Amino acid sequence: MDMSTDTGHQHHGHEGHETAHQGHAGVAQGLQITQDGYTFAPETTRTTAGERVDYRFRILGPDGAAVTSLTEVHGKKIHLIIVRRDLTGFWHLHPEDQGEGTWSVPLTLTEAGEYRAFIDFQATGTHGLTLGADLSVAGNYQPRPVPDIAAVSTTDDYEITLTGELLPGHTNPLTLTVHHNGTPVTNLQPYLGAYGHLVALRLGDLAYLHIHPNGQPHDGTTQPGPDITFHAHVPGPGTYRLFLDFKHNNTVHTAQFTTTTK
Repeated sequence: MDMSTDTGHQHHGHEGHETAHQGHAGVAQGLQITQDGYTFAPETTRTTAGERVDYRFRILGPDGAAVTSLTEVHGKKIHLIIVRRDLTGFWHLHPEDQGEGTWSVPLTLTEAGEYRAFIDFQATGTHGLTLGADLSVAGNYQPRPVPDIAAVSTTDDYEITLTGELLPGHTNPLTLTVHHNGTPVTNLQPYLGAYGHLVALRLGDLAYLHIHPNGQPHDGTTQPGPDITFHAHVPGPGTYRLFLDFKHNNTVHTAQFTTTTK
């Protein structure tokens, strides 16, 4: 099942955005609501299961005023990730500028529980940041265990195989191989500048990494599948959930994996 929500092509791209997503090697991102003078200020902090809302927020700068000048990276000025705290739900969205520093995106969360929202952005003239804030969804909450560790993920008619492992303190190659109805996919489509985007979140504290793959579409060497290779540097040991976005047949799909470090 594709657990992403696509309102106007809501996923991301490649080179030059590592600082906003992965940060310094092995340093956890998204654990703070304020960093380097910038603050994630959501107006929406609570909703109800099944209710459609406009998730609205601002970014406050070091002077306390709303930031209105952002650098576009991978085709968007802000990338928003929302996850259930048990990491069994994942949404990758792109908010729209409402003016005067306010951003908004339609959001419907069908299940009650505690969620975490992450924003990736780069204020003009600065480096990229990832900030996080909580979101509560009222209703009949049914906690779920994290899915079992597995090297194969299925979504729609696709099967994705994960090869590689995460080792704290090391940069780890991860290869994800995409098949469609049993056939290797060799015509992946570029999605905002890359053939795939990988988000890693650690169970427990939700330490956040977003990693882009080796190479770029049409660079003369990078093949459009079936393999997509990433290099990840996790901040420490634990159980991680991996979410891979890829585009094929004009649709963005999301594969999910559970893995642990050694």
